[in-house]
Amino acid sequence: MNVARSIFVVLAVVVAGSAWAYQVTGPVTALTDDAITVQKGKDLWEIARTPDAKVTGDLKVGSKVTIEYKMTATKIDVKEAGKAPAKKK
Repeated sequence: MNVARSIFVVLAVVVAGSAWAYQVTGPVTALTDDAITVQKGKDLWEIARTPDAKVTGDLKVGSKVTIEYKMTATKIDVKEAGKAPAKKK
């Protein structure tokens, strides 16, 4: 594999990975070991967090934060479609 192709592959992986990240910014209204709640406008956003979430600064209720998060499917059940209605002759 040549160098140009290697660089392209690395960039494609980085871009693809970042394309699935979302973010929300606002003040923290509630904080637990496994969740953080942020107010965005009139809405409250509760986002799960794990011990390996990187936190920079002093995280506490009232802090203004920007949270990057991902939505990940953990289980997918496919339901078979019902039979199509019979066509009239």
